[in-house]
Amino acid sequence: MTAPLILASASPRRRELLAKLGFAFEVIVREVDENLPEEYPCNNAAEFLARKKALAFEDLKNDFIIVTADTVVCLEGKSLAKPADRIEAIIMLQQLSGKMHEVITGVSILHKEINFSFSENTKVFFNDLSANEINHYVDTFSPFDKAGAYGIQDWIGMAGIEKIEGDYYNVMGFPASRFRKEFFTLFPENNPA
Repeated sequence: MTAPLILASASPRRRELLAKLGFAFEVIVREVDENLPEEYPCNNAAEFLARKKALAFEDLKNDFIIVTADTVVCLEGKSLAKPADRIEAIIMLQQLSGKMHEVITGVSILHKEINFSFSENTKVFFNDLSANEINHYVDTFSPFDKAGAYGIQDWIGMAGIEKIEGDYYNVMGFPASRFRKEFFTLFPENNPA
């Protein structure tokens, strides 16, 4: 490896996906203000936040390759963040029910003079969800650490999502295939294939 890899994310799903891709890495998380400028476009928010998170590691960029990511759920141009509580989670899922929304994950890679970022967009189509289905999901799976109040890998993904257009892993929070391609384009000497 060109340099040791740091995944700057608390997400267990990102850790799992990056490990399954075969990367060895250390997890280090730093607090970053995730507030967006007023009226910031939803479709650009994930990449903006990923870049912002990467800049919190400027002091380590000469010795490490820093990978950061952020996932945003966009419904009709409005961003749905992580729900603060049960009621907010229920409201978000009611809003998503029967509609298409976009899941956009932004990823940044920072190392020495490299400051590269990209975003991946997946369209997710929800079936109509009953109040019982929504309550069951929120009470059983506690989706409070997930943008849009759901995880596609959970029960609701199997029971409530009609189809997706795009990368499944992107909806989990990390566009694995695109990341691998971009990473080895930046660091071809590290590609084991």
